[in-house]
Amino acid sequence: MSEPVSSATSEPRRDTPQRRLVRDRLASSDSFASAQQLFDGLRSDGEKIGLATVYRTLQAMTDAGEVDTVRTDEGEAMYRMCGTAHHHHLICRDCGLTVEIEGPSVERWATQAAQDHGFTDVTHVVELFGRCASCSGH
Repeated sequence: MSEPVSSATSEPRRDTPQRRLVRDRLASSDSFASAQQLFDGLRSDGEKIGLATVYRTLQAMTDAGEVDTVRTDEGEAMYRMCGTAHHHHLICRDCGLTVEIEGPSVERWATQAAQDHGFTDVTHVVELFGRCASCSGH
Protein backbone atom coordinates (compact mmCIF):
# COMPACT_ATOMS: atom_id res chain seq x y z
CA MET A 1 0.00 0.00 0.00
CA SER A 2 1.07 3.54 -0.62
CA GLU A 3 -0.23 6.94 -1.66
CA PRO A 4 -2.76 8.20 0.88
CA VAL A 5 -5.79 10.03 -0.39
CA SER A 6 -8.07 12.41 1.45
CA SER A 7 -10.71 14.92 0.44
CA ALA A 8 -13.03 16.03 3.22
CA THR A 9 -15.88 18.43 2.54
CA SER A 10 -18.36 19.87 4.98
CA GLU A 11 -21.44 19.02 2.91
CA PRO A 12 -23.76 16.73 4.89
CA ARG A 13 -24.95 13.56 3.17
CA ARG A 14 -28.14 11.55 3.49
CA ASP A 15 -27.92 8.56 5.79
CA THR A 16 -29.22 5.84 3.47
CA PRO A 17 -29.60 2.15 4.32
CA GLN A 18 -26.70 1.39 1.96
CA ARG A 19 -24.52 3.96 3.66
CA ARG A 20 -25.32 2.42 7.05
CA LEU A 21 -24.41 -1.05 5.73
CA VAL A 22 -21.05 0.15 4.40
CA ARG A 23 -20.35 2.21 7.54
CA ASP A 24 -21.16 -0.73 9.83
CA ARG A 25 -18.97 -3.08 7.79
CA LEU A 26 -16.04 -0.63 7.89
CA ALA A 27 -16.52 0.03 11.61
CA SER A 28 -16.24 -3.69 12.36
CA SER A 29 -12.68 -3.93 11.02
CA ASP A 30 -9.25 -2.73 12.16
CA SER A 31 -7.91 -2.96 8.61
CA PHE A 32 -8.29 -1.05 5.37
CA ALA A 33 -10.61 -2.82 2.91
CA SER A 34 -11.24 -2.45 -0.81
CA ALA A 35 -14.67 -1.78 -2.28
CA GLN A 36 -14.66 -5.33 -3.65
CA GLN A 37 -13.85 -6.79 -0.21
CA LEU A 38 -16.64 -4.76 1.38
CA PHE A 39 -19.06 -5.78 -1.37
CA ASP A 40 -18.14 -9.47 -1.04
CA GLY A 41 -18.60 -9.34 2.74
CA LEU A 42 -21.95 -7.60 2.52
CA ARG A 43 -23.21 -10.03 -0.14
CA SER A 44 -22.05 -13.04 1.90
CA ASP A 45 -24.09 -11.60 4.79
CA GLY A 46 -27.12 -11.71 2.49
CA GLU A 47 -27.31 -7.96 1.86
CA LYS A 48 -28.76 -6.89 -1.48
CA ILE A 49 -26.35 -4.17 -2.55
CA GLY A 50 -24.58 -3.57 -5.84
CA LEU A 51 -20.86 -3.06 -6.32
CA ALA A 52 -21.47 0.31 -7.99
CA THR A 53 -23.48 1.38 -4.93
CA VAL A 54 -20.59 0.38 -2.65
CA TYR A 55 -18.18 2.45 -4.78
CA ARG A 56 -20.50 5.48 -4.81
CA THR A 57 -21.10 5.20 -1.07
CA LEU A 58 -17.37 4.97 -0.33
CA GLN A 59 -16.68 7.99 -2.53
CA ALA A 60 -19.38 10.00 -0.75
CA MET A 61 -18.04 8.93 2.65
CA THR A 62 -14.49 9.87 1.58
CA ASP A 63 -15.68 13.25 0.32
CA ALA A 64 -17.48 13.82 3.64
CA GLY A 65 -14.35 12.93 5.63
CA GLU A 66 -15.99 9.87 7.19
CA VAL A 67 -13.37 7.41 5.96
CA ASP A 68 -9.65 7.48 5.29
CA THR A 69 -8.39 6.18 1.97
CA VAL A 70 -5.00 4.84 0.93
CA ARG A 71 -3.96 3.33 -2.38
CA THR A 72 -2.10 0.07 -2.76
CA ASP A 73 1.06 -0.12 -4.83
CA GLU A 74 -1.22 -1.40 -7.61
CA GLY A 75 -3.43 1.70 -7.34
CA GLU A 76 -6.43 0.09 -5.65
CA ALA A 77 -8.23 2.34 -3.16
CA MET A 78 -8.57 0.92 0.36
CA TYR A 79 -10.96 2.39 2.95
CA ARG A 80 -11.16 2.52 6.75
CA MET A 81 -13.27 4.29 9.37
CA CYS A 82 -11.00 6.50 11.44
CA GLY A 83 -11.12 9.10 14.16
CA THR A 84 -11.76 12.69 13.22
CA ALA A 85 -8.61 14.17 14.80
CA HIS A 86 -5.47 14.45 12.66
CA HIS A 87 -3.55 11.19 12.80
CA HIS A 88 -1.33 8.84 10.85
CA HIS A 89 -1.49 5.09 10.22
CA LEU A 90 0.80 2.17 10.92
CA ILE A 91 -0.29 -0.55 8.46
CA CYS A 92 0.77 -4.21 8.34
CA ARG A 93 1.80 -5.17 4.80
CA ASP A 94 0.80 -8.79 5.40
CA CYS A 95 -2.56 -8.80 7.20
CA GLY A 96 -3.64 -5.16 6.82
CA LEU A 97 -3.93 -4.49 10.57
CA THR A 98 -4.03 -0.72 10.93
CA VAL A 99 -3.26 1.35 14.01
CA GLU A 100 -3.96 5.07 14.26
CA ILE A 101 -0.94 6.88 15.65
CA GLU A 102 -0.10 10.44 16.59
CA GLY A 103 3.19 11.91 15.51
CA PRO A 104 4.01 15.18 17.27
CA SER A 105 7.59 15.11 15.97
CA VAL A 106 6.27 14.60 12.42
CA GLU A 107 3.97 17.58 12.89
CA ARG A 108 6.86 19.78 14.03
CA TRP A 109 9.08 18.56 11.18
CA ALA A 110 6.37 19.20 8.55
CA THR A 111 5.75 22.70 9.86
CA GLN A 112 9.46 23.52 9.94
CA ALA A 113 10.12 22.06 6.48
CA ALA A 114 7.27 24.14 5.05
CA GLN A 115 8.52 27.32 6.73
CA ASP A 116 12.11 26.68 5.60
CA HIS A 117 10.95 26.59 2.00
CA GLY A 118 8.42 29.42 2.19
CA PHE A 119 5.33 27.22 1.95
CA THR A 120 2.05 28.11 3.64
CA ASP A 121 -1.28 26.33 4.10
CA VAL A 122 0.52 22.97 4.09
CA THR A 123 -1.16 19.65 4.81
CA HIS A 124 0.40 16.22 4.99
CA VAL A 125 -0.40 12.55 5.33
CA VAL A 126 2.00 9.97 6.75
CA GLU A 127 1.44 6.24 6.42
CA LEU A 128 3.96 3.78 7.87
CA PHE A 129 4.04 0.24 6.48
CA GLY A 130 5.63 -2.79 8.12
CA ARG A 131 4.79 -6.16 9.65
CA CYS A 132 2.73 -6.38 12.83
CA ALA A 133 3.84 -8.51 15.79
CA SER A 134 1.54 -11.39 14.80
CA CYS A 135 2.77 -11.53 11.21
CA SER A 136 6.43 -11.22 12.18
CA GLY A 137 6.11 -13.94 14.82
CA HIS A 138 6.64 -11.73 17.89
